[in-house]
Amino acid sequence: MVNVTTVTPAVRQLPRSRGVFGSHTVTSDWRQQLPLLHAAGVTLRELRMSDAPSLLEKLSTEEVSRFISPPPTTVEGYERFIQWTHQQRAAGKGIVFGIVPKGCDGAVGLIQMRSLETTMDTVEWGFALGSSFWGTGVFMASALEVLQFAFDVVGVRRVEARACVANGRGNGVLHKLGAACEAVLRQSFVKNGERQDQYLWAMQADDWSLRRDRKMIVH
Repeated sequence: MVNVTTVTPAVRQLPRSRGVFGSHTVTSDWRQQLPLLHAAGVTLRELRMSDAPSLLEKLSTEEVSRFISPPPTTVEGYERFIQWTHQQRAAGKGIVFGIVPKGCDGAVGLIQMRSLETTMDTVEWGFALGSSFWGTGVFMASALEVLQFAFDVVGVRRVEARACVANGRGNGVLHKLGAACEAVLRQSFVKNGERQDQYLWAMQADDWSLRRDRKMIVH
């Protein structure tokens, strides 16, 4: 769904959060199972087969899927996608968190990271969220939690994202999260036979730590 080695399994403990995780500590042998992450009004967890209907409802609309690779069009398609995400996580090749706002039983969006190398040192991430939750703060809270997990638990050093130049909302949140726009990738995204330019955004672990230490993370 996104423009989407082997690491040694290890249990790492996050430092006490400085405004992102709250007061709790997270540990995870993430290749066996993703942990639950909690932010203001939202829980991030591994996708479940029961999420397939809600993902189909929320992510298969034209406004959500406009700037991403075509999502599955059936519940069965999402079930296959969910099974694939579990396989990728177990192989140490990627992680996918479902976004579950307070009051919801199923995931209404997801954040995905996949390795670009033989390890999770450099990853590409992508995200999609049901349009009824746009502008609510759910995505920013979720993204901050997943980035913190990726940098401090998984050991990611560089996170890349590709967003169509015309995707103002997507580029805006990447900028707000502190990513740097490094390049324009000409005609690098194809949807319905139409080629579009993309921005290449990147975040480095050292830069993220500096922002956190200086309490510059914006919620």
